[in-house]
Amino acid sequence: MKKILRIGWLALVLLFIYVPVLVLAVYSFTDAAMVGGGIGGFSFENYINLFRNDELRGMIFGTVLLAIVCATISTALATAGAIGSFYSKKIPKSLIGAANQIPVVNADIVTGFSICILLIVILRINKDTFIPLGLGHIVLTAPFVYLSILPKLKQLDNSLYEAALDLGATPAQALFKVVIPQLVPGILSGFMLAVTLSLDDYFITTYTKPSTFDTISTYVVNATKGSQTEVKTALWALSTLIFVIVIAAVVTMNLLSVRKGGKNEKV
Repeated sequence: MKKILRIGWLALVLLFIYVPVLVLAVYSFTDAAMVGGGIGGFSFENYINLFRNDELRGMIFGTVLLAIVCATISTALATAGAIGSFYSKKIPKSLIGAANQIPVVNADIVTGFSICILLIVILRINKDTFIPLGLGHIVLTAPFVYLSILPKLKQLDNSLYEAALDLGATPAQALFKVVIPQLVPGILSGFMLAVTLSLDDYFITTYTKPSTFDTISTYVVNATKGSQTEVKTALWALSTLIFVIVIAAVVTMNLLSVRKGGKNEKV
């Protein structure tokens, strides 16, 4: 009975999470004008409109480019910070860990407003330079990358680093050839998480973006307030594509991790 209840509860949670996405995906392949109305006939028109609309294509390209650039910088900074923190003494390590938790638990709206005041009001950096927007996304994502890498550092066999030094490697060579290769799964997971967070962010982007630039999140909010049915339904297709890409990336990473673990066991 307990096993049945656990499975039932898990199924209920999964349904609650994924059914709305699946409903949206179904509607994206129809000619319906609104979710909840008549489904209508099967159609690829929403996907055609998504890639035919120049404004939508530009918005998607800009959002993805911003996410990749900010995630790359965040990953580099978080990797260096995690390694430095892990090999630090107890008090500095605790302080760095506590400081990293603040952006994680802090509300996005507070972070966005604070970055806006510091960079735009006090330092007078123009929004059109994209510097406030980029720094805002880095501040948002870097702590999560740090938390993705830290568990891999705790699993690390320190004797391998010491052995590399004993065999004549410099600290830099031991770091890049021994330590970092073992952190690759955590680094990749953190990078993917950073990309997802950047794509999803609304509040920080709203406060720091140039007036002529929109990300997917800000564009969706503005589009749902208007009456452009063609744009709204094209965004259903965009949401479905993002969901499919994320699922494919997660499955691929898990399969690679399992395959790598199997090879290590054989060795």
